[in-house]
Amino acid sequence: MSLSAAREEFWQSTARSTVSERCKSIFNQELMSDVKFVVRDSQGGSESKKKIPAHKFVLAISSPVFYAMFYGELAETKDSVEITDCEYESLLEVFRFIYSDEANLNPNNVMQLLYLAKKYMLPSLADKCSAFLQKNLDGTNVFLILPNAQKYEEKDLLDHCWKVVEKETEEAVKSDGFVTIERSVLEELVEKDSLNIKEVELFKAIDCWAGKECEKQGLVEEGSVKRRILGERIVKGIRFPLMKQEEFADIVLDSDILTYKEAYDLMKYFNSVLKTPVGFTETRRAGHLGIISRFRSLNNGWRYSSRSSNTIGVTVDKKINLHAVRLFGSKNHEYAVTLTVKNGSGAVIATKKGNFASKHVQSEVGDYRGFDIEFVSPVALQENVCYSFNAVITGPPSCYGGSGLTSVQHAGVNFVFKSVTNRLLVYYDDLLDELCDDELYGKEAYYDTTYDSNVVQGQFSEFLFTLG
Repeated sequence: MSLSAAREEFWQSTARSTVSERCKSIFNQELMSDVKFVVRDSQGGSESKKKIPAHKFVLAISSPVFYAMFYGELAETKDSVEITDCEYESLLEVFRFIYSDEANLNPNNVMQLLYLAKKYMLPSLADKCSAFLQKNLDGTNVFLILPNAQKYEEKDLLDHCWKVVEKETEEAVKSDGFVTIERSVLEELVEKDSLNIKEVELFKAIDCWAGKECEKQGLVEEGSVKRRILGERIVKGIRFPLMKQEEFADIVLDSDILTYKEAYDLMKYFNSVLKTPVGFTETRRAGHLGIISRFRSLNNGWRYSSRSSNTIGVTVDKKINLHAVRLFGSKNHEYAVTLTVKNGSGAVIATKKGNFASKHVQSEVGDYRGFDIEFVSPVALQENVCYSFNAVITGPPSCYGGSGLTSVQHAGVNFVFKSVTNRLLVYYDDLLDELCDDELYGKEAYYDTTYDSNVVQGQFSEFLFTLG
């Protein structure tokens, strides 16, 4: 046999020109194996086990844990090592990574691989697992992953989890994983200012969590028990003053989580008997909503009449979803408002009508009394289209904005404001009788031009939006 023919018989010389290729070729092979790992095989039944052949030297140069296991003072001398805290498929992927720097990650094995990466001190594998989880995070699974990110001290993954929670709060708290979280996680959640959810929906989720805890602990599901399970930090973190009175009465009161005194005081607050709620914050959760303020000063004494109307033109340079428009009010007063939004062609794209009670508003300009007109579904505003916002308001004099800006930029979106002439068709029968010949003019109508709100002063204090 020639020398070249003899060389072909050796596995080292068959298309394995690098050390990494040669290591990869002996992965899960009996060739030169000096240890076997015995692991349960989930696919073969609860008692089924499988063996993974391995090489002590390869494992030891990759993991301090395996080095200590095979070359430390108390080195393992047996030919086989039984592993009881994982399954065959997961440990096989860990070894695949050690031998080849590759791992077949999927949603079913990534959490166990992260656990094993931490156990065997394989930071590169842990990083791969963390990156995979971050890429596949959403509101449906975030509360399944967040506790493990805390447990394994994966800071980047944990930070990303909280970002997803803040952005997709409503979906996250309705997921199956939410009711499994520890109270400490719920405490951190409820105190965040950046949640994107209505307060009543957050309360429903917290009430559900408390109910599941009662079930786990074999306790009667009643208000006082749920209050004790939740603890004062969580209950005080719920921003009941942000709810509508109807929501509070229908949902919160029936839960019996609040004490009689707390419920009584909040009802007094909703009915303007108390100026500020006792024991609960009324600071709005910003969520991922962008909020732009178009004024730089606050004033008092803006009056309304049956002929007045407030209109402003708005153009944005990027597509956005408008969630609410904030208007000015005054202390302990309610306003009847009809809001109409028209596109550049004059077509109505959104309307909202109702009575709105003024509440305390914190803004970058200062604190004032105002109210939000929220759209049931966000209104899509296209870029470079001038939209007209018209609010017909009935109520007592209110505060108003001054030193208005022509343009405001926030979250990468530039808002441009324009004064819009609003012509109101008004019939002045008595006035016309005095000034006009009825036979010549009849009941003539004429237009009264008003500039109640404009770029410099008036209503439309803030706009709440997300990127489209």
